[in-house]
Amino acid sequence: MNEYPWYEIVKKNDPIKQGDLVNSCPTINPVSDSDIGEGKKLSADVDEYDVVVMSQSCDLEHEKIDLVLVCPFITLTDFGELNSFYKSEKAKEAIRRGYFPGYHLLNKCEIEGHEKDYLIVDFRNVHGVPIDLLKNVIGGIEERIRLLPPYREHLSQAFARFFMRVGLPSDIPEFTNKVWR
Repeated sequence: MNEYPWYEIVKKNDPIKQGDLVNSCPTINPVSDSDIGEGKKLSADVDEYDVVVMSQSCDLEHEKIDLVLVCPFITLTDFGELNSFYKSEKAKEAIRRGYFPGYHLLNKCEIEGHEKDYLIVDFRNVHGVPIDLLKNVIGGIEERIRLLPPYREHLSQAFARFFMRVGLPSDIPEFTNKVWR
């Protein structure tokens, strides 16, 4: 059986692509209690997250966007520390199978010098990072991890599924003997 590696290592000079993992990426987050009005300045916090690039590689390559869409990621171990439910094998398996649409599981990276545990990508907390800022961050990192096909496309598909969900006001009744007699 052929093995398909999950990751490769790219240099800082390599262009940004979908699936790039960027550690300590700054994000700008407006302070929610700011008094917003005409002529007033908005307060914001700058937070750092480990993120995966979600914008399409073709848009990045052809400079079609000013803001790069990124999602934060966290190790599966740290995720379990935030919520003990996710420490259980049942929960881990449910994440692996895609039963929690707001999260996506990435495999371990076992490339020497770049080892990472299983990663949970959080689709619920997306950020837009100015492309020039992201280029500056990446320029300060000698090497970064890049998710490879088909796993990159699988991540993108899971992200799309999360955003295209539709909540119905009324659902079709369950197929039980009572309904279908």
